[in-house]
Amino acid sequence: MRPVLPPDYRPSDDEEFMNPMQLEYFRQKLLRWRADLLNESSETLQHLKDDSLAHPDLNDRATVESDRSLELRTRDRERKLVSKIDEALARIEDGTYGYCEVTAEPIGWRRLDARPIATLSLEAQERHERRERTHRED
Repeated sequence: MRPVLPPDYRPSDDEEFMNPMQLEYFRQKLLRWRADLLNESSETLQHLKDDSLAHPDLNDRATVESDRSLELRTRDRERKLVSKIDEALARIEDGTYGYCEVTAEPIGWRRLDARPIATLSLEAQERHERRERTHRED
């Protein structure tokens, strides 16, 4: 059974890390984010269906095509984000949410609040980015 969160609940340092209240807080946050993304995606599909490319002016048509392309790229990024949200929700269910996949150390609730799909602690993320930059420069 899931705990009921008070409307003003926010995790704190005084609590045990990833206790049932924190897990429920992040689960709800992820579900809301996922619902928002899927809603925006549905709106985009409806907009694309309703908007016609049959503009007599070539400039207008080019603008509409450019806008569509940008919107589709954005939705593709959001589709990938929904997949990461689903993975985070699965980690909540299997008990690994909130812990770094490299070090197994707690990620920290503040980082998770800012980026609920995070899988690396701040230190591990910084090491990863430094390695990435080093290999890119080669």
